[in-house]
Order: sequence, then C-alpha cells, then structure tokens
Amino acid sequence: MALRIAAQKAVVRLNSRALSTTAASGLDRMQSIETYNGVLDKFAQIRACAVLRTATSEACPKAMQAAIDGGFEICEFTLTTPDCLEHLSDFRQKYDGQVMIGCGTILTVEDAERAVDAGSEFIITPVMLPDVIEWCAARNIVSVPGCQTPTELVNAYRHGAPLQKLFPGVTGGPMWVKAVSSALPFLSINPTSGVDLDNAGDFLKMGAASVGLVAPLFDPEAIAKGEFDTIAKNAAKVMANVRTAGPYIRK
Repeated sequence: MALRIAAQKAVVRLNSRALSTTAASGLDRMQSIETYNGVLDKFAQIRACAVLRTATSEACPKAMQAAIDGGFEICEFTLTTPDCLEHLSDFRQKYDGQVMIGCGTILTVEDAERAVDAGSEFIITPVMLPDVIEWCAARNIVSVPGCQTPTELVNAYRHGAPLQKLFPGVTGGPMWVKAVSSALPFLSINPTSGVDLDNAGDFLKMGAASVGLVAPLFDPEAIAKGEFDTIAKNAAKVMANVRTAGPYIRK
C-alpha cells in the first residue's frame, strides 16, 4: 500500500508540473482532459488493440480493414509500415468516433508530433522513452511505452504513462502479469508480444489492462496471399476471447 501511494504521489507531482507548464506556455498539440480520459475509457472497455505492420503500403489498409470487420475498435498503425501516416489519417477520417486510431514504433518527440498531426489518438513506443512520455503527458496525450521489466514499468508510470506496454514477451506470460500486477497494483499493463488468439483472455483475467495483437492476428502468410478474410476470422475469434474478461476498471 505504501508503495502504491508513493508512486501515485509521484505521478500527481509530475502531472501538476506538466499542467503548470501548459498553462504558462500554451503548448502546441494540446488535447483536452476529456479527450485524454475518453482514450483511456476506450482502452478499458474494448481491451484489445490491433497492431499492424506490413511490408507493403498496399497491404496495410486491406489488413486493417479486415481486423475492423472482425470486431476490433482500437487500431495501431506502426511507423515501420510504408506510408503509415497516410493510412492512419485515412482511417481516422473514415472511423472518427467509432474506431480509435493510434500510432506505434514512435522513437522521438518528432515522430510523436507527426503522428498526432496525422490524427493519432494515442502514442505507442517500443521502448521506455522518458522524453516522449513527458511530451505526451504535458499535452494530455495517452502514451503506452514499451517496457521489459517491473522497474521499467514503474518508471514509465512515474514519467506519466497511464498504460505500460509489456514488450517483448516474458517467460510465464499471464502468470508473470499476475505476479507483477499484484505486487504493483497501480500499473496498467498492456502485453503485446506473446499474446495470441487463444491466450488473450487469460492475460486480461490475470490482471492485464489490455492486450495488443500483432502476428497472430495479422498472419503474415495470409497477408502475402491476399487472404484478408483470414484476418477478419482471426479478429472475430480473439475479440470473442477478450470479451469473456469483461471491462477493465481504470486506476
């Protein structure tokens, strides 16, 4: 309990400094607190994000459309995909208010700026980058930084990340998440690597706030063959699995 209170106080202090700076300087790309909470509410309700990276620009919109057709309501376009931001912008315009669209593989503040300008509603990084986390926190933009250890998860939280991405996968999978989330209950862990169509619900029931689906959802062979109906079927299967865990209670 003492650890949880101390960590929460650290974030309160960080957020207070960020809000004070914002009031004084009028930061660009500032989002409202209502928008910020709306993003977190969507994560808490839906609890699964489709994470797409494709080798070609042409395959990208077809694969993501298939995931949405199969039931996904949170989607992440990664900067490693050709023409990522163009596709992100197109989907944001098409599904604004229905499907939440974010950007991943963000490595710099400049990446985050370009993603937000394209319409990204949240920012995901593959590793723990304090400068990106703090840039987002100061602007009420939800960031989900990649973390490998409990120490990184806590540090991401203290820097202002309301969700913490577990990446890459860890030995023990759902049981690791249960152990860490029990010991550090203020965290909201988002496992990505190691999550598949069958165990996604297990991760959530063991304490994960949400999960990310990558290759198990976007089967590379199916994409290469243009078999996008396979992606839609994968999406329907995993979302049915996710729904058995029910909504997440935000911390």
